[in-house]
Amino acid sequence: MANFELISRLAQDKGGKIILLVMDGLGGLPRIPDGPTELEAAYTPHMDLLAREGSTGLSIPVSRGIAPGSGPAHLALFGYDPIQYEIGRGVLEATGIGIEVNPGDVAIRGNFCTVDANGLITDRRAGRISTEEGAKRVALLKQIKLPGVETIVEAVQDYRFALLLRGPGLNGDIADTDPQLTGVPPLPAKARSPEAEATAALVNQWIAEAAEVLKGHEPANMLTLRGFAMDPNLPKYRDVYKLRAACVAVYPMYKGVARLVGMDVIATDPHDTPQDEFNHVARVWNDYDFFFCHIKYTDSRGEDGDFDAKVKVIESVDAALPTLINLKPDVLIITGDHSTPATYKAHSWHPVPTLLWAPKTHMPDRAQVFGERECMAGALGQFPATDLMPLALAHAGRLAKYGA
Repeated sequence: MANFELISRLAQDKGGKIILLVMDGLGGLPRIPDGPTELEAAYTPHMDLLAREGSTGLSIPVSRGIAPGSGPAHLALFGYDPIQYEIGRGVLEATGIGIEVNPGDVAIRGNFCTVDANGLITDRRAGRISTEEGAKRVALLKQIKLPGVETIVEAVQDYRFALLLRGPGLNGDIADTDPQLTGVPPLPAKARSPEAEATAALVNQWIAEAAEVLKGHEPANMLTLRGFAMDPNLPKYRDVYKLRAACVAVYPMYKGVARLVGMDVIATDPHDTPQDEFNHVARVWNDYDFFFCHIKYTDSRGEDGDFDAKVKVIESVDAALPTLINLKPDVLIITGDHSTPATYKAHSWHPVPTLLWAPKTHMPDRAQVFGERECMAGALGQFPATDLMPLALAHAGRLAKYGA
């Protein structure tokens, strides 16, 4: 991982500009033996050119064999050891939509789901209802009150919402209520430590009332809660890396993790395309040193098991890539936070294809295209994702020499 004490001593507040382009869930697998992965199947002439001119490799988000969640995987890309700096999804969701998470608050990510007459889950994502439909259900949830606790609930996107509990003595050490399966009922909130028992009881009271107000509002007639979390108080980009950092993302959770590490979040529209996002980067290019640009739907299409749709998302990113290249960044990194193979329909443990393009300082390897198999033999090798930020800073001329 990035040694923050060392990096903060060596980091310079001047140097080149860095773009970190993250295609969520980029890594994949072949759908037929010896066939291409989604990235290998995609028509990506711009990424392939950058691969020939740059260096490639495979990053390991957390540890070999570990399938990471999006929160820890992004922390790793930002240089934070995801084991040391554990962060819950609830804080990311809440912060991502602008809810301030204060010390002592418990933040939770909520999913609307569909249950049948027996209370068994038939769709964990409520048919992926629209954000507008989700907001209507959130309006119902706002009616619920808990004794001695302030509750804040806001729509996030599609079937997702954020719930925040504020009051004395709260503790977020509570297990998810999402069983990750259909055909079974949502789980009760269960404390994982004695200190969280009272908070879990309050959450279960809230869930019971939510079930009543959502009854009859199919397909989103029930909910599950995930990622119970409290403010992790992360070191900030400006302090550690001496960077003015900006985030361009469509989905709120990624805005949340960016805010937690001290990035400014640039205004976007939920329907922005990759081209729109890259235009936002260009618009604020003169104001920042570091740009985190996030593409969500590579991951979504992988989770849907739609190989061809994931290929099309990758191709749309490549088609828009000249907008970033024409900005002439000193360092351009293209990678994912984790792998989401369409054949697996979930986050997986497979290393993630990574491309580093820094025309003034890198040593090109023999990769001819950007894909998993070429990255296996790339100059970067297989490396911890936490190494990316020190590499980016070094290639941008932003790290002083260590020692005499």
